[in-house]
Amino acid sequence: MTAAARTLPWSWYSDPEILRLEQERIFRRAWQYVGHTGELERPGDRFPAWAGDVPVAVVRGRAGELRAFLNVCRHRGSILVAGPGRRESIQCPYHAWTYGLDGSLLAAPRSEREPGLDLEGLALRPVQVGAWGPFVFVNPELDAPPLEDALGELPALATAHGLDVDALRFRERRHSSLAANWKLALENYLECYHCPVAHRGFSALVNVDPEDYGLEERPGLWSQFGRGRDGAGACQFHLLWPTFRLNVFPGSTNASVGPLRPDGPGRCTGFLDYFFGEGVEEEAAGELLALDDEIGREDRALVEAAQLGVDSGLLEHGHLLPASERLIAGFQEHLSLALDRGGLREAKGGG
Repeated sequence: MTAAARTLPWSWYSDPEILRLEQERIFRRAWQYVGHTGELERPGDRFPAWAGDVPVAVVRGRAGELRAFLNVCRHRGSILVAGPGRRESIQCPYHAWTYGLDGSLLAAPRSEREPGLDLEGLALRPVQVGAWGPFVFVNPELDAPPLEDALGELPALATAHGLDVDALRFRERRHSSLAANWKLALENYLECYHCPVAHRGFSALVNVDPEDYGLEERPGLWSQFGRGRDGAGACQFHLLWPTFRLNVFPGSTNASVGPLRPDGPGRCTGFLDYFFGEGVEEEAAGELLALDDEIGREDRALVEAAQLGVDSGLLEHGHLLPASERLIAGFQEHLSLALDRGGLREAKGGG
């Protein structure tokens, strides 16, 4: 029998210093999903978003190009874009400093009284932005490799298993909040070991027997594949580093995607954008949404209970079953490497 592997130290799920490192070394350097192109149909359209703890504004430029900026005024630091909308410029609500859709500072009231003030040197700080089909991503790190590199094999893999992202049409967004560390929520996502116990509705739809439910790991990408019972079709679930989830259920053309964001050591928030194919009937879409709501409620109870357990402080770590939970082991190793600063990896240990 293969020995179980250690989890990350349980202190990593409640330690503010670990979260500070995660923000610095992961979320400020990685591509993260922020919304869809349907929110940016015309020049001037914009919406606010977050990349970890970094506020971002995503806009459609005058020539139709996607742009993203740090959502912070260069004057006194105010948030610029508070909600979705459309304007020909970006104006700060605090003192009316006004920026073009290219981020350049166009006007600052009373600046004419300040000789030597260089408006050209006070443009908004850009953020990398890119899209895969209707899915929009940003990365605060300007020197990071392009989105295509981060996506890796995901587009080809999703297509090979039946998903045409260009055929998707946005339907709605649903928000969530969990009293649990972001890593616990994603580790729960990365295994279906708990499905027969906790997800009776999902297990009635999808064959979750280990020999029929596939687990695949690639650099920065962890995937699960299954088939619906009674000829209901295939399903696929992917986690792209660090928090982008792509879900495709059996049945009518569908996909849901979304990020997860730490709100503190023991809290996280996120959302899922739901897409369906053209002509998918209302009843079919409603049934899938109801099932996913049910799964979400069940998962919330699981991960919030796990947070209470790891917060107990009397055990240093847990154990993983390598066959059933190998995607979690891969995710944890990836995270350990990202946080390594001369000793953090050793804290994970082994055996």
